[in-house]
Amino acid sequence: MSQPEGKRRRGSRAPKEKPEFDQQIVDLARVTRVTKGGKQMSFRCCVLIGDRKGRVGYGIQKGKDVQIAVEKAVRQAKKRMIVVPLVKETLPHAVHAKFKAADVLLKPAPKGSGIIAGSVIRTVLEMAGVPNASSKMLGKTNNKINNIKATFDALQSFQTKAQKPKKTVVVSPVAESDGDSKPKA
Repeated sequence: MSQPEGKRRRGSRAPKEKPEFDQQIVDLARVTRVTKGGKQMSFRCCVLIGDRKGRVGYGIQKGKDVQIAVEKAVRQAKKRMIVVPLVKETLPHAVHAKFKAADVLLKPAPKGSGIIAGSVIRTVLEMAGVPNASSKMLGKTNNKINNIKATFDALQSFQTKAQKPKKTVVVSPVAESDGDSKPKA
């Protein structure tokens, strides 16, 4: 039997459009605020978003519901987007950053080595689209949020040749003297 014209089959849908950014929930926690009236429960969500082409961002927000917290965190992450410069499919140079107890070292890696990183640093680098990099968590904390913030501080501190400030030599005018004068002590 053929379908009458103008009617679509139930299960057929138009193909979904791919979202602009990939997103990943890194941390989801139920948190409580104690008030005079009792305990107020809410959810804290930490989300990483990235296009895997050099842009990455993170957001941390709370909401009464998990879905609300995720939406708010994604909105914040879009506002905090940074661009990660890549040189020969890796990071431009080694960089070290510290945020509270989190201490992160990011280093370039040879082509084909992939991302050598643990915990959330790997997720940040994957979302940014860095194909080859090496990292080390030097801090004494496993706090995911602080490690993300330290990683973002490190990624923002990269300086490429175009960004490096040129060294300028300031020449101050020298007053002419007749050689008789002695410097005053």
